[in-house]
Parts: sequence; structure tokens; C-alpha cells
Amino acid sequence: MDIGLIGLGAMGRAMAVNLVAAGHTVKVWNRSGGKINGVTMVGSPSEAFHGDAALTMLSDDAAIRTVLLDPGVLRQARPGLVHVVSSTISVAFAQELVREHAEAGLGYVSAPVLGRPDVAAKGELNVLAGGAPAAVDGIRPILDVIGGRIWDMGPEAPTANAAKIACNMMITMAIEAMAEAVVITEANGLARDRFFELILGTLFGSRSYQVYSANIAAGTYEPGFKATLGLKDLRLAKEAAEQVGHSLPMLGAVHQRMAETVEAGFGERDWSAMADFTIRGATGPSR
Repeated sequence: MDIGLIGLGAMGRAMAVNLVAAGHTVKVWNRSGGKINGVTMVGSPSEAFHGDAALTMLSDDAAIRTVLLDPGVLRQARPGLVHVVSSTISVAFAQELVREHAEAGLGYVSAPVLGRPDVAAKGELNVLAGGAPAAVDGIRPILDVIGGRIWDMGPEAPTANAAKIACNMMITMAIEAMAEAVVITEANGLARDRFFELILGTLFGSRSYQVYSANIAAGTYEPGFKATLGLKDLRLAKEAAEQVGHSLPMLGAVHQRMAETVEAGFGERDWSAMADFTIRGATGPSR
């Protein structure tokens, strides 16, 4: 396939490398430039929308609006192109994108992903795909390259975005749950690594607990998924809940804790740094 890709962060770069390795033609636009062997860098976002499909991996609603909607890129795209948005965006914005693409005569698929850059590099992301079946089928060769498993979220694209936001919300709740458990167990003489060995070997052996318990056990929070992005995703979760008339108390708590983490200057650290605000109290993570 002739694929355009917009956004060369750690995730987008891994996707581009894997698509080229799979034999696809890949044209990339990135705000700050860059270079990848086998990839053609183009001078504008609209040039990335002249193939069979375009894949967007930008940070948030505002970035997509600035890069694609405001300059009218959709109106300049090749007719029939399918646009795949793998970013974590709001449900409301996904609904807007569905309308905008329909008016422009383009296909649209929401395909946010679960997994960190190391998983993306292996092509083993969990892809949450939502959209018209014909559109999803048309970009299946892309999804098969970037994902280890494709999860069908149904014919309404925003459903996939709701699922991704909910998953990220639950990860932060797992981080906070482990932090609060450490407060109790360490105060009573049990080392956190011994406690984590217990929970991982019994009731909580999922990947989120495995990955983030290791960070908490070591007390190190090198960037994997930045706290600033975690705060953004929790805001999206709050907005999604408010959109359907609900207030979610656990969500409110982890949103506040993540906000404290970012406000204290740890926005570029891994989002699991929020755990130290609970364990250490007001001092927050060690630098």
C-alpha cells in the first residue's frame, strides 16, 4: 500500500520502520523533520494524504486540528483515501472527525493502540479498531503490521476512543492502587519488592502491574509514557464521563494525583512517578 504517516514520535517512528520492512511505500510528514531509511519525507501534511491511506500519530486533539483540519488537508486528500488515527483523542473530537471525513468523501478509522514504544517496535501493539467495516477492512494490511492483535470495537469509530481512554484510566488506577498498598505494607516491615512478588504471583499478574510495579519497586521513573500525556488522557476520561452525565470518584482521585505530579515538575518522567506522591507524601518523586 501507499501509506502516508504524520507524526514521528517514538510510536510513529516504530510504525514507519515496520511498515517499510513489510514492503509498503511510506511517506512521512513530521513537524520537526527527521529521517528513516526507506521512508520518503514530504514537505507538507497534504502530501501524506495522496496515497491509499494515511496514518496519524499526533499527541492530542489540538495537534490534529492544527495540522489537518485548520489548513483544510482533508479537502486536498486523494478521493477514497482512508485516514487512520492512532492517537489517544477525545470521544467528542472523534465524533467531529467522523463528520469531517464524511463531508470530505474520505474513510475514517479510529485505531488507538495499547502498548509502549518497545512493543510498537516489535509490531505487537494491541490495536482498538473502530469504524465502518469497509474502511477497517481496507486498512487491515496496516493494522496487521503495527499490531499483534486487532480488537474490533464496532462500526462507530468513537467507540474505540472511549475504550482506549478507559484503559489508560484503569492503568493509572493500578499505579495508585500499588502505591497505596506499599504505604501500608512498608509501614509494617514488608519490602515493596517482596510485596510485588506476592501480588504478581497471585491476584495481579497483568502487564500493567508487571511494568509499573518494577518502576515503583526501583523508585525510578525514566520516561516511557510521560506524565503530561497521562494527565491529558485522564482529562479526556473526565470529559467523556461528563458527556454522559457521570462523575467518577476514582477517576477524580487519580486525575488530581497526576496533576500534582506534573505541577511539581515531573511531567517528562514516566506517569508512574505519580506513585511516589502517595508513598513519599507531599515531597513527591525523587529527581
